[in-house]
Amino acid sequence: MAHTVLVLTVLCLQIFVTFQSLVREPSPALDQRTRTFTKRQVRSASVKPARYSRDVSNHRDVPLCITSVTVTSEEYAKLQSNTHYFAFTTDDGTSITLAWIGDGTGIILALTMYSIPFSIWNFGSSSRLYRSEDYGKTFIEISSTIRNSFIRKDLGIMAGPGNSKRVILAADISEGTEKGGKIYTSVDAAEDFTAIDLPFHLGMKIIFHPTNENYLLTKSIDSSLWVSQDFGMNWKRIHESVYTVSWGPGNVIFFATHPNGTVDINGRGELHLKRTEDFGKTFHIVLYNVYNFGHSEHFLFASVVTDRGHPRKVFVSTDEGDTWGEAQLPPVTHDQFYSVLASDEEMIFMHVDEPGDNGFGTMYTSGDTGVLYSKSLENHWFDDKRGVSDFTNITSLRGVYITNILTKDGSIQSVITYDAGGKWSSLNPPSGSSCNTDECNLHIYGEYSMLQFPNVPMPPLTDVNAVGIIIAHGYVGNAIANVNPDVYVSDDGGYTWIKSLEGPHHYAILDSGGLIVAVEASSDKTVHTLKFSTDEGQCWTVYPFANTSFMFSGLASEPGTKSMNVSIWGYTVAEDSSTTWVTYTVDFKELLTKECDDSDYVTWLAHSTNTERDTDGCILGYKENFQRLKKSSVCINGRDYVIDKVGQACKCTKSDYLCDFGYYRQENSTDCVREPDLKADDIEFCLQGNEETLKTDGYRKIPGDKCEEGFVPSRKEYFKALCKSTASDKSYDSATTAMIIICTLLMTVIMILGFVMILRKYICGNRTFVYRYSALQQNADDRCITDGLDNVSAEPRGPYHDDSDEDLIE
Repeated sequence: MAHTVLVLTVLCLQIFVTFQSLVREPSPALDQRTRTFTKRQVRSASVKPARYSRDVSNHRDVPLCITSVTVTSEEYAKLQSNTHYFAFTTDDGTSITLAWIGDGTGIILALTMYSIPFSIWNFGSSSRLYRSEDYGKTFIEISSTIRNSFIRKDLGIMAGPGNSKRVILAADISEGTEKGGKIYTSVDAAEDFTAIDLPFHLGMKIIFHPTNENYLLTKSIDSSLWVSQDFGMNWKRIHESVYTVSWGPGNVIFFATHPNGTVDINGRGELHLKRTEDFGKTFHIVLYNVYNFGHSEHFLFASVVTDRGHPRKVFVSTDEGDTWGEAQLPPVTHDQFYSVLASDEEMIFMHVDEPGDNGFGTMYTSGDTGVLYSKSLENHWFDDKRGVSDFTNITSLRGVYITNILTKDGSIQSVITYDAGGKWSSLNPPSGSSCNTDECNLHIYGEYSMLQFPNVPMPPLTDVNAVGIIIAHGYVGNAIANVNPDVYVSDDGGYTWIKSLEGPHHYAILDSGGLIVAVEASSDKTVHTLKFSTDEGQCWTVYPFANTSFMFSGLASEPGTKSMNVSIWGYTVAEDSSTTWVTYTVDFKELLTKECDDSDYVTWLAHSTNTERDTDGCILGYKENFQRLKKSSVCINGRDYVIDKVGQACKCTKSDYLCDFGYYRQENSTDCVREPDLKADDIEFCLQGNEETLKTDGYRKIPGDKCEEGFVPSRKEYFKALCKSTASDKSYDSATTAMIIICTLLMTVIMILGFVMILRKYICGNRTFVYRYSALQQNADDRCITDGLDNVSAEPRGPYHDDSDEDLIE
């Protein structure tokens, strides 16, 4: 019996053994609403290729041409009369920030900044504020409305979400000369501003509430948490010693704070994650021993130190912190990391790093609880130092993602999935491509590639309003090469591609995909011509919009691809080396005057690869027919254009399922087989404080899959017992005490009953992940802002939007 007691004690203690999670920083996400330009000086893959036959009947038109022509004299005259030039004041300095205020308003704010390097208290620095009501064709300086104050460059223009028309600017005031800071607020798209003296100095950007226009949240420089319920007029301090903060649903605020009232960076593993639902009147501690946390629309993530000297675990909640579950993933060592690549209301894409500094790992996809995961892709290429990958969500079609893998020989190859990570395949090369190698595929340069290859000016571009269209820089061969890439376009969500433009370009989508514009990325950074296409990149027309070349800084258009205007931003350099910010805004409304009617559209079945099969177009259990613009139609979709689609459910097949936890899919097979080290028929795991037993045939439906009937495997989860999670323990001592009590009671029962209880191995032990988030402000020279779960961020965490590339959970 003594031997039995010893064995049980050891087993009980093993339940609390953890493995450390090393959090890295996320890959950057483009912020389309606010753009910053700065003046620059002239200066082994486990995936096999999958070929898809395409039925010409599903194409909207036969390709017309793949060439470029110069505008006719008539076209030139129309475009010239609708090309608008504006030069800003000559002392406007070295950077300019743009922000679109409200959707479809045409209002843009431009904040120019002039800073003297190494100056004290911004001596000699200045800023000017401009406003446009016509999509950037003309600007009026409105610096007087903010009393010609110098605006803080690090905070820039803080614009409210959607149609709020609300704006906040933070004045730069020396911390030693004023009791607090000063902000200027506007509720009418910057027609008028109200000056507000703050009782504190801003320590981070102000966080707008996603739905209530009056609610604001921020931190002061002394790490106090402040909230306003009247759009900044009055502020209330609701807590001190706050590390990170995020809006939750409704009036919920999440924040992490130290119980001893300190802000020592070394004490993060002792943080309390708190929730308030009444703006600080009452608080609830939802998690103890927190290192950091993050929140998306559906998932609340937290990194937890379960014991001093031991690695961290990460827990997930889908009910705003009332209950928690631990992610079921392979264990990692201290030199590995986890990264959330994408998240929505249905699932999570998770990257798990391989041991050692290899630059790759394995991608997993979750179920709808964010706890159970299945292997999706091996050798996923990821930069653990900067937290960047080439993972791209093709937002216009469900379940389509593109990323890159690192092969055994060190080459980088692109792969695509059409079913949310269920199956990955190589990208088909454009028709007529010739390669000198046996394997010939298209390879796409993403965010990580842009850091590796400076000749790639833009990542892939896709938008929910432009169905099926993907514009990307790529290279045709057996792997990505360090050469000048060309621009490739797909009109069907990545199944087929055309080589659209020779060499690197900047590009933008207008009029819901009816118009594409591009500017060549020249080696000397000078531009004077614009290219545009009305047939999704098959034919291009060259328009010389400027008489002389100028230094190019950026191409800007209103987020959402609804606009018919595009602006080319840059600056000119005079003989005395002085520089002036300039912008050319081109409006295509006079060139494309015809409004599209029914005859300009054609029905298109997404994901169609074989029209002779009943299951043709069935992806994620659903067929979708879209009304799309014909390539031969030269007309305007218009701002009121709404995508017309009709869908129907498909019968379930094995392709509608991921392999369940403990199972994997063999290469070139749809069958899920049991992991070799999983011997028990039943799988036990800890889910939100309950020990669950999983009985499964090895399949679980892909989150968001809409199939019906057909192949329906057996899968059931049973509640077995309570499993105390260290994530909810108040401290290390209380956790140990609770464990001793549980073990003592357990052993007492065993001695009284006179038999030995067989303890199963807890699969929920030793399986962790780390949540990471970042939002990139697009800069001309710098392309990443680094804040992760183990690197406490002062920046707000916005929700992940599946229909936009403005925000990304990373």
